[in-house]
Amino acid sequence: MKFNTKVIHGGQKHDASTGAVMTPIYQTSTFAQPSPGKPIHPDYEYARSANPTRTALENALASIENGARGLAFSSGLAATDCLIRTFKSGDEIIAMDDLYGGTYRMFTNIYKDSGIVFHFVDMNDLDKFESLINENTKLVWLETPTNPLMKLADIAAIAEITKKHNLLFAVDNTFATPYLQKPLDLGADIVMHSATKYLGGHSDLIAGALIIKDADLGKKLHFQQFATGAILGPMDSFLVLRGIKTLHLRMQRHCENGQKVAEFLENHAKVKTVYYPGLQSHPFHDLAKKQMKAFGGMVSFTFKSGKKNDAISFLEKIKLFTLAESLGGVESLANHPIVMSHASVPGKKRLELGITDDLVRLSVGIEDIEDLLEDLEQALS
Repeated sequence: MKFNTKVIHGGQKHDASTGAVMTPIYQTSTFAQPSPGKPIHPDYEYARSANPTRTALENALASIENGARGLAFSSGLAATDCLIRTFKSGDEIIAMDDLYGGTYRMFTNIYKDSGIVFHFVDMNDLDKFESLINENTKLVWLETPTNPLMKLADIAAIAEITKKHNLLFAVDNTFATPYLQKPLDLGADIVMHSATKYLGGHSDLIAGALIIKDADLGKKLHFQQFATGAILGPMDSFLVLRGIKTLHLRMQRHCENGQKVAEFLENHAKVKTVYYPGLQSHPFHDLAKKQMKAFGGMVSFTFKSGKKNDAISFLEKIKLFTLAESLGGVESLANHPIVMSHASVPGKKRLELGITDDLVRLSVGIEDIEDLLEDLEQALS
């Protein structure tokens, strides 16, 4: 199946008991057993282990990312935590230096006393990255494009290095989605999604996902999930599954609008720098053309004045764009990273990365582009 068909039919089947075309919401915590230890269906004993609605979503996730196993979690951070929990004191993890603030907070705060050592590096300096690898290195964690500076890293090139050193390689594919980029096909072992964002697509749920290339590793991570309990409930599983069915249509419009918003901002007198991989001025434009189908709906920019107050003024004046946390919904959102998505990253570290006080991040929705551009113009002027 081609991708546009996969999002609707991939890994799916009609309900066996009723023939329902759409997967029912199995709102149950447990399943009847006619005899002790002999459930009616071998996969369903207790819903923390498996639920038919969640299973349908997990099968869809595996299908659209070309993986062997999908796992659905209560949040993207819960999915990340499930993977990190599999490592022990003395293990080392190499992560990209520009990460979502919640991921950075988890690695540096939650695991600071675990004995696990984290290294943060510019993944475009492959020699420096490889120099950090030693006998204790177990995992490489990548985010591309990054949040909020839209940096890219070459997944295939990094995969060559991780395979040479027999390391696990995980990619946060939240911004790109499998519509634009398939890390497992490029050599990664694990893909993570904050399914809250584009997969769900409607800003009405919190969810996360891991998709694993190797079935045995998928089984190991499923046990970790079952034993610690950060599962996605049946109602939210149903909503993510429903969102996936229109992912291709929504992403087409997100990309079209994102490109036009980026071009508008790049030509605006009050804007200094626009971070969007679809622009030829973007330092990773060629890499984006190589490993992405299109360029997505996330755009960040700074002001020529460099003043924080200009960013705040803009964010207070927008009308169609909503000032709010999160991204990836059908509606356009705006974010001030230093006090919102990346507030947990120390100020000095933010400045090192380029997350300045005047940086604004936009999640460009699927509204009429003329209305969005008019809103940006009135807020900037």
